[in-house]
Amino acid sequence: MKKSSFIEGTIIATLAIVITKILGMLYVIPFYAMIGVKGSALYAYAYNIYVIFLDISSAGLPVAISKIIKEYNTLGLMDAKKRAYQLGKKIINSVSVVAFIILFFFAESLATLILGELQGGNTILDVTFVIRCVSFAILVIPFLSVSKGYLQGHNIINVSSFSQVIEQIVRITIILGGCYLALNVFHLSLTTSVGIAVFGAFVGGIVAICYIQWNMRKYKKELGLIDSPKKDKVTNLEIVKKILMYAVPFIIIDVAVSIYNFVDMVFISRTMTSLGYSASVTEFVTSSVATWSGKISMIVNSIAMGLTVSLIPNIVEAYTLKKWDLVESRLNKALQIIFITCIPMVIGISLLSKPIWSIFYGTSELQLGSLVLSFYIFIALFFNIYMVTSSTLQSLNKFKAVYFTTFLGYLTNAILDIPLMILFHKLGFQPFIGAVTASALGYSLSAFSTILLLRKKHQIKYGITIKTLKKIIVPTCAMLFVVVLLMWLMPVNYFSKVSCIFYVSLISILGAFVYLFISYRQNLLSEIFGKEYLQKVVKRLTLGKINLK
Repeated sequence: MKKSSFIEGTIIATLAIVITKILGMLYVIPFYAMIGVKGSALYAYAYNIYVIFLDISSAGLPVAISKIIKEYNTLGLMDAKKRAYQLGKKIINSVSVVAFIILFFFAESLATLILGELQGGNTILDVTFVIRCVSFAILVIPFLSVSKGYLQGHNIINVSSFSQVIEQIVRITIILGGCYLALNVFHLSLTTSVGIAVFGAFVGGIVAICYIQWNMRKYKKELGLIDSPKKDKVTNLEIVKKILMYAVPFIIIDVAVSIYNFVDMVFISRTMTSLGYSASVTEFVTSSVATWSGKISMIVNSIAMGLTVSLIPNIVEAYTLKKWDLVESRLNKALQIIFITCIPMVIGISLLSKPIWSIFYGTSELQLGSLVLSFYIFIALFFNIYMVTSSTLQSLNKFKAVYFTTFLGYLTNAILDIPLMILFHKLGFQPFIGAVTASALGYSLSAFSTILLLRKKHQIKYGITIKTLKKIIVPTCAMLFVVVLLMWLMPVNYFSKVSCIFYVSLISILGAFVYLFISYRQNLLSEIFGKEYLQKVVKRLTLGKINLK
């Protein structure tokens, strides 16, 4: 198995996540067309509550196992490393079963909590059924996460990354194929069809587990999965305590992220109902904010996810060896990558929100849906900064700081959600803008407080990142000018997906070209990714025809 460097691991993990998210974006087009607004709201209700339980049962395990494996590898504790993996599997199996039981048997109570007094849309029985269908995935996905963490701890990013792609392909096949057959061949109800779709997560997880386990058995000697003749003094109790100590902060972080969506979903639904909006408009806006805009913004969020996969084991290694200059260097590198990639993506998607929404979800409620996306996409930038900075804190074992910064952001979002929604409504704007603003403030406050804490406690400096931010202004403004000019000059038919795809593709390519060209001329790309690696990537993409000077 090939091990990956920090930058290479980041690229591999990010590409796999980007591919996964692109697939997750593309399947939405036919799926949304099949199930409509009511079915999409039902899907959103079940999937968002499932994600919370998934985070509780498994979110911290892959990162915790990754940290422990990297730590024990660095210290040469091979026997303890293997036992950590085995104990991690036992813990996750127990937690998964408990989470499944709660989600399955208390599905009706959760459905009641989600819908409240909303009438005229999906019923409590509909939501209950779909929650129970998706609950089976809780039994397999957490187990998969432990194996991924073990591989990532060895800097083997490719297998765990490929498994994500495989899992997504199988899941999408079940979603689209199952839903189509249910609706058009067997003529089953919309609720049953959505239930089959969410059950795809279970099937995808099973196939991904088979792929990872096959690779791990094939390379078990290289991965240290054979019995070690030397028995380390580290006890099982110490390992379990370490797993829990490392996992809990990550669980809190991921649960907080899921709760952001859940809180927004509940508050938007209830606040818009109280403000007199119809059930159809309320469910559309709720599902758009909680799920469908998120599907598109995940392409931006994948940058932070890929960075986190590679960043955490590398920072853990630097921290274990007390190389603080390396910790500072890698954190700044991660932030630079976030800014240089995410800023133009967020601005571009916001400007092109109308044709993008039309491509994915059609022209039904086009104006309102594209408006949701144009605001919601900015949350992705703040989320990415928050993810990278919080992951750094956790890698340094600063768990109290993680709890504080995360809770601070969540509390800000929860407190401001309803007041800002009412304020925006009274000012004549759509109330959901208030909920989006509250989420953005929550993430940015968590990220900014983490950055200040790292600077105060560990003297981490951000001069090079600030320098990068200043340099990004020029290519961003140039890209912005080109995109706005092309949007003004080019006609587009929002009722034609082909027209929208051509429109978005052409403007995106030209805007990206201007941005990348100016960034290259400023030496921004070379400074961040390294000239040699950049040269290697360009040669591969151009089949050796272009050599950077």
